[in-house]
This record gives sequence, C-alpha cells and structure tokens, in this order.
Amino acid sequence: MHDRAVAFFKGLQDRICAGLEEADDGSTFRTDSWERPGGGGGRTRVIENGNVFEKTGVNFSEVFGEFSPEFAKQIPGDGASFTATGISLVIHPRSPLIPTVHANFRFLTHGSKAWFGGGADLTPYYPFKEDVVHFHSVWKGICDKHTSLVSYAKMKKECDDYFFLKHRNESRGVGGIFFDYMDATDAMFDFVRDAGDAFAKAYLPIVERRKGLAYTPEQRFFQEYRRGRYVEFNLVYDRGTVFGLKTDGRTESILMSLPPVVRYVYDYKPAPGSREAELTEYWLKPRDWVGE
Repeated sequence: MHDRAVAFFKGLQDRICAGLEEADDGSTFRTDSWERPGGGGGRTRVIENGNVFEKTGVNFSEVFGEFSPEFAKQIPGDGASFTATGISLVIHPRSPLIPTVHANFRFLTHGSKAWFGGGADLTPYYPFKEDVVHFHSVWKGICDKHTSLVSYAKMKKECDDYFFLKHRNESRGVGGIFFDYMDATDAMFDFVRDAGDAFAKAYLPIVERRKGLAYTPEQRFFQEYRRGRYVEFNLVYDRGTVFGLKTDGRTESILMSLPPVVRYVYDYKPAPGSREAELTEYWLKPRDWVGE
C-alpha cells in the first residue's frame, strides 16, 4: 500500500501542477527536491509572484523513521517506527475575489496501524455563492460514489469542526471535506484517488470565473487582513504543521503554506452592512451549501 500510495501522490502532484500552470497564464513551478536526515525526502514545487497566484505550493513527501516517545503517544498505533507519504497544497491568489484553497491527501503507518487522511477546504474573502456551491458539490459527488464507505455530511461536519479558530470563535472559511485515521483498505484508497483527482475540478473553474475581474485597493487590504486568520490557524492548530515540525521535516516546505503578504490591524472592525462584515456574519457559518 505504501508504494502504491507513493506512486499515486507523485503523479497527482504532476497533474495538479500542470493544471495550475495553465490557470496562471504562463508561470511555471520552481522544484526543490530534498532529503530528510532521519529518512526519506520529498519534492516541493512553488510559484511566487505569478500572474494569477501570488504564492502556490504543492508538496509531495515520503518520510520514515521513529517518533519521539512523547509524540508517539499522541498518534494511533504502537511502537516508534512510522512512515508517511502524501501531497499537500495551498494556493494564495493575488486577487481577493479568488478564494484561497488548501488540500492534502496522505497515507501513514505507525507500527501495526495504517490509515489515510486528507481533505480540501475553501477560504474566500469576497465569496460568490456559485463558487461555494460548486466546490461543495464536487466533493459531495465524490463521496456519493463511495457511500458504503464515506459520508459527505460527516466529512463536511468534520471539516467545519476542524478548520475553526477557537480563540476567534470563527470558521477559517466555508469548509469542504476532512477525514483522518481511515483504515487503509483498498476501498479507502479508491476513494482517496478519486478525491485527489477531483481537486482540479473543484477549484480551477472558480479561478477561471474570477481571475479576470477587477478589484479595488480596499478589497486587497481586506484580503491581506483576513490572511492573518490563515496564519493563525496553520501555526496554532494545523496537524500537518505540527507533524512536520515534530518529525524534523523540511521547514521551508512545511511553512510554504503561509501567505506572502499579511496585514495585522489592531481591533479591526468592518463597516456594518458591508461585504466585509457579511463575510463573518453570513459566509463563515456552517451551512448546507449544496442543499441551498
């Protein structure tokens, strides 16, 4: 299963990067291949200052070794030996009218335990309902192909629960799907492959609809302010960030998820009735987007 997962995730990275290069109207990825001192390595691909994407990172990794005794207690399984392989990506568009997106799919073992995890979620700044519904509809369609194994409603709720900033009492975005610790069966691998291949269908049509729209400096200001929430989540709560740092992963690859330009404003409050206020008052509340 590990070797099959490695082959799939490598190919998925290639396919996703090809689609993103086409959407970015001419930019190409920089590729860094790296080795992890404790075992394994990976391939990080990044676009910075692209035509559409201000910063995009698509990581593939395959690492192995031993957990520290303290960290081993926090992960399902037994003993200290582990393997992990997967793909992780974050896209920060230049335009505030195009949502930020995150996705990852992974296969891990810890002693006798082996499992899949992953998901995808959307973080808009100026949402369009058409885009949010489209994103969720793609993931529901994938889940509905595997109803004997997974539930879209359950994975959507887990996504809403996971991507929540407790210290802000606020969702990070409009959700998607999230799953973890799913037993590594062939049927589950089939679902992971379908989900991985669906990412481009879920996100790239949104990019194409919005990348030609004009935006104002004020909208860019708000995007930079809201990006701060992304930083807070990734550094405080994100399991992937914690796992990478705890297992001596490559720091540049782990933190490539952070946006390039972020603005922190003390006690910022949007004008009542504005689109900026609408983001937190309406959009960042868990909703049945497909049903609506």
